[in-house]
Amino acid sequence: MGLRDEILEQPTIFESLLKDQTDRIAEIASIINKPTGIFIAARGTSDNAARYANYVWGANNQIPVALAAPSLFSIYNTPPSLFGQLVVGISQSGESPDLLAVFTEAKRQGSQTLAITNQSGSPLAKKADHVIDIQAGTERSIAATKSYTTQLGVIAMLSAAWSGRSDHREEISRIPEQMADALRTESQLQIFSTRYRDLDQCVMLGRGFNYSTAFEWSLKMKELSYVVALPYSSADFQHGPIALVSEGFSVFAIATRGGVFPDMEKLLRKLKGEHKIRLFLISDSDELLSIADCPIRIPDNIPEWLSPIISIIPAQLFCYHLTLAKGMDPDAPRGLTKVTLTI
Repeated sequence: MGLRDEILEQPTIFESLLKDQTDRIAEIASIINKPTGIFIAARGTSDNAARYANYVWGANNQIPVALAAPSLFSIYNTPPSLFGQLVVGISQSGESPDLLAVFTEAKRQGSQTLAITNQSGSPLAKKADHVIDIQAGTERSIAATKSYTTQLGVIAMLSAAWSGRSDHREEISRIPEQMADALRTESQLQIFSTRYRDLDQCVMLGRGFNYSTAFEWSLKMKELSYVVALPYSSADFQHGPIALVSEGFSVFAIATRGGVFPDMEKLLRKLKGEHKIRLFLISDSDELLSIADCPIRIPDNIPEWLSPIISIIPAQLFCYHLTLAKGMDPDAPRGLTKVTLTI
């Protein structure tokens, strides 16, 4: 099974996650109750899932979330106080030594720990008080795809369990169908990818819940297509990095309707009108998509807080086809292995 197969199986994988883990997640949420604060340790793609958790648990559950600096635990030996924090480790493999160092210290300080992982028998899972299996199945491709969307799914399911909101549970139940809709953009993405075969640098823009999408899309562009892709929020981009753009510069953006949409729309219209950028846009707004050089439409019935689970799918497919268009193998990115062990 290759990368494209793993991208395409995401609706089925997510449906199984909902079927098998909803009750387990509700049980864990009731045991932990709603924590006063959450401290997340993660690396790579899982770190982008942590960025999503920062927004979801903050917005829906009013829980302050901090992202760990694992080197404080594994190298400097100067860990912060974790008193009263739920310490969460997010990892596909559950093997990275620096994340294990965070959990070791959390246990020493008496904090509760939760592992969100694809390997329920991993070292991280064995150290945890609670474990949620993301059930992505064996992910052979080096570039993480289905493990990322299932990590986001678990984060959303935990949020719904903590809030007790039935409308949130109902919204999550529609995700497999929406994923399938997003996959139907593949033929269009394949065509668009040929227009970018000479791409070597670009920026990725997202904000709010889709800040995580900008980072994950950027990571996939780097590791698969070897493109220098820099991710920014639309707000941060205007504080200096906007000086990068000139006529014809490639900007990739995710702009779904919701709280940050007006800001995203204003910036993209400015970049297109004044700077004459080349715009690749994933959105649920036909009006905004009309200004894009490469518009990708996703379903418009997706709540903003769940949109990153859907919006990343066209991004994954684009990176896959761009890699092929560049004459490279998406299943064998140079210099990478599936499990990266950092200290």
